[in-house]
Amino acid sequence: MDRLKTQLAFLLTLDRLKEVQRQSYTLAGRRENSAEHSWHVAVAALLLAEHAAQPVNLPEVLEMLLIHDVVEIEAGDTYVYDEKARRQQEEKERQAADTLFAQLPPEQRQHWRQLWDAFVDGQSPEARFARSLDRLLPVLLNVATCGRSWQEHGVRASQVLSRNAEVAEGSPALWEMVQKLVAEAQAQGFLAPEDDSSAK
Repeated sequence: MDRLKTQLAFLLTLDRLKEVQRQSYTLAGRRENSAEHSWHVAVAALLLAEHAAQPVNLPEVLEMLLIHDVVEIEAGDTYVYDEKARRQQEEKERQAADTLFAQLPPEQRQHWRQLWDAFVDGQSPEARFARSLDRLLPVLLNVATCGRSWQEHGVRASQVLSRNAEVAEGSPALWEMVQKLVAEAQAQGFLAPEDDSSAK
């Protein structure tokens, strides 16, 4: 019963992820939360696994994606194009991982932390594909919402391509699509001009 109580308490801790707002907008026009993103990107893995650069262990990819943002419960979300904040976020997230995963029973604590570390390190085929999907969805949502988040922050096409170039490592097919989406967004004026220095 103690083990079960510990697991149920952790489930309640995870509920807090629903309150972490991201910069991406849903198609309905509100900001997405991190729990919604985790679900959406896990479904993307089920749907798009055939496009991975290498064969992947899909259950492992799903596990990574469902827990990759759990640390945001403590560390918060950082906008992907905010370079200054991103430099500080890495250590905050590692500390959050220490705190949060310590709440689990020992073998689950070890397994979840290993999965999270693998995702962050991005060395395995599973991690590279998971990270590709994690980068794809905000681009897809931005194009579908007329670049709303990009426009709010003055983001340029070169920033989007540079920040999301790692998509190619997990899936060349998805990277090709990202480049097409960015070109489409640029043509429609969803991204700031390249000489605009106002991006954060």
